[in-house]
Amino acid sequence: MKRTLPFALMLSAFALGGCLEDNPDYAAGIPSPTISIADVRNLYKGTDVLLDNGNLSGARQIAGLVISDASGRNVPGGPQAIVVQNRRKGQVRGLVLPMPEGASLNYAVGDSVVVDISGATLTSQSGGLRITGLSPANITKVSSGNKPVVQAATIEALRASPGTYEATLVRVTGGNITPAPTGGVTYSGDKNLVDGSGNQLVLHTEAAAAFASRRVPASATFQGIPVAVTGADGQPLPQLWLRTIADAIDPSGPVYAGFPESFEGVPQSTKGSYNMNTAAVPDNTVTFGTGPWKLYQTILGNTAGRDRYTGTQGLRMQQNLTVPAVAEMKFDLPNGASKVTLLYGAYYNDASSSWMLEYSQDQGATWQQTGPTITDAGSWQHSITFLMNIEGPVRFRINKLGLGTSAPPAILNGRLGLDDIAIYEN
Repeated sequence: MKRTLPFALMLSAFALGGCLEDNPDYAAGIPSPTISIADVRNLYKGTDVLLDNGNLSGARQIAGLVISDASGRNVPGGPQAIVVQNRRKGQVRGLVLPMPEGASLNYAVGDSVVVDISGATLTSQSGGLRITGLSPANITKVSSGNKPVVQAATIEALRASPGTYEATLVRVTGGNITPAPTGGVTYSGDKNLVDGSGNQLVLHTEAAAAFASRRVPASATFQGIPVAVTGADGQPLPQLWLRTIADAIDPSGPVYAGFPESFEGVPQSTKGSYNMNTAAVPDNTVTFGTGPWKLYQTILGNTAGRDRYTGTQGLRMQQNLTVPAVAEMKFDLPNGASKVTLLYGAYYNDASSSWMLEYSQDQGATWQQTGPTITDAGSWQHSITFLMNIEGPVRFRINKLGLGTSAPPAILNGRLGLDDIAIYEN
């Protein structure tokens, strides 16, 4: 008994370190028994890899959180598979772990597990990396009820960098099922999810999935596990596998054409000052793909690792102001709105801030708040959904409150990043 307690404590420490936080640095000369999923994925160079002490740098196991849900019967790798992810140095990476047919899988979403992968094979099947040759005997459950990281991702980002998101848990906004579902169209099979710029992914549902016969909405915030496949054009065409019907969040009407607005296509230098009134930028107004937007006390930010965007740039609102900063549509959308989604976060390590979504139905003469005031911006990317029932022409703006100079904890007024604003018809 005196020997088993320290070992159990060490095992828990390794598991939780790999699942929930960045792995610590170990003393030189003492190899860790645990290797990150990102490092394992990097071993694959186009051919199968037999995992051993040498290529695992002395390690023998990975630690991660289970993100697949067997109850939905829609798991990449088949119903006898689990999917795990972990985070290291800010990177979330995942792997599919097929299990033998008939194996008892007593794992739930949020279970922290340690997996002995020594002697197994890293391979690519159906476009996704997985480790074969494992059984439940290789898996030790350490704890339950943990909350996996959910990455916010656009369809464009998933298509541009499929390996970044493959086999992790993601939440996708700003897409329509195309062609628009009518009558009794269900989830079963492949449905095209397309954003306003024509970027596409496939919503894949196995015929035996528990929700295969449910009707598919025109649009929703879809959450699930992406895998990479190759489209007819030879380019990556990601698939998104919902786990259960609960992964179709806030179903709504279709997203307006041209949205989500990603604030790309305009050089960053066009709006490099927070307050401008020039011939090129009259009254802080810049025209993007969806139309003209007034960016008062707001610039185009493109600092990797600091600005909160998914492409090459997004919006950055000024800090410590006593007046509001706004990102305001200078045009109306004709068919009302049922939902607005967007991404946000504090710039770099700035303090949080307070902001609200407002709408106008008199061409911007007056504005009304919809939804709560948001105060939880941190140094990571959030996604948020505002539900509404607005009829008739409408426009929106983000209003960042002018609370004055930050003086934590009483006053928090840091710079705020915004990206991928999507508006859905009523």
